[in-house]
Amino acid sequence: MTADAPRLIHPRHWPTWFGIGAIRALAVLPLPVLHALGTALGLAMFALAGARRHVARTNIDLCFPDLPPDRRRKLTRDHFVQLGRSVATTGVNWFAPAARLDRLFVIEGREHLDAVIDRGENVILLAPHFVALEIGGIYLSRLYPTISMYQFIKNPVVDRVVRRGRARFGIELVERRSSLHQLVRRIRAGRLFYYLPDQDPGRRQGLFVPFFGVEASTFPMLSRFARLSGARVIPCVTEQLGAGRGWRIRFGPPLEGFPSGNEHADARAMNHVIDQAVTAMPAQYFWVHKRFKSRPDGAPAVY
Repeated sequence: MTADAPRLIHPRHWPTWFGIGAIRALAVLPLPVLHALGTALGLAMFALAGARRHVARTNIDLCFPDLPPDRRRKLTRDHFVQLGRSVATTGVNWFAPAARLDRLFVIEGREHLDAVIDRGENVILLAPHFVALEIGGIYLSRLYPTISMYQFIKNPVVDRVVRRGRARFGIELVERRSSLHQLVRRIRAGRLFYYLPDQDPGRRQGLFVPFFGVEASTFPMLSRFARLSGARVIPCVTEQLGAGRGWRIRFGPPLEGFPSGNEHADARAMNHVIDQAVTAMPAQYFWVHKRFKSRPDGAPAVY
């Protein structure tokens, strides 16, 4: 028994353990069944989660102003369906055995990654916030030594289950507040850094550069990590396939001339790569995040 076991089995955590048990039980269902349940969940969220629907629709309106209003509404609805499917398969993310995941994943563009590794170069995977982001990182850690950043969850039961589920194939999770030098050392040691870049870091930590033509506060850390570790940056997107067919990981070629020595230019280049990935499968981008919460001087709030 671990030292924190008595705290985790306290009666106040029993409802959480019940929920975790339900998630684990659902995970054994066939993926088409989970996607059907997720579709129903997503449509319910679209109908009932008015605040998040407003955030998603606002983001989509800003990023795709040339789409007719009815298509933007359909894109918002389709996003909630994809989001619901990702929620329904959470138990697969955390508990599915390796043999099952091997049957459910296909990988495209792996030659881009393997060529860089074969040359003995370090790698940062640029992994934007799509709905299948978590399971993509988990599966890659089965194939390659991997490191990623992690933010502690306040509920200790959920935190423990999530950390164990994500790390069960060997991924090394580094808390976001940990030393930058510690992370760089691990990249230099040959671990792939599965980097999630596209959250709003606020006005103080971010640089304002275009995201779909809209000035968005953007972390400048990718170019810093690449410069300090000497790593090549490779785009990596995980797609949730339809009809319960599983997932597809796609690697792109390494970014050329990156880092450039100019953090604004590098942040622009990073957002351009993300723009292209989102355009290819817009319904699966994480639109319910307030990507434009921080605004440049003089710009009005949008949410």
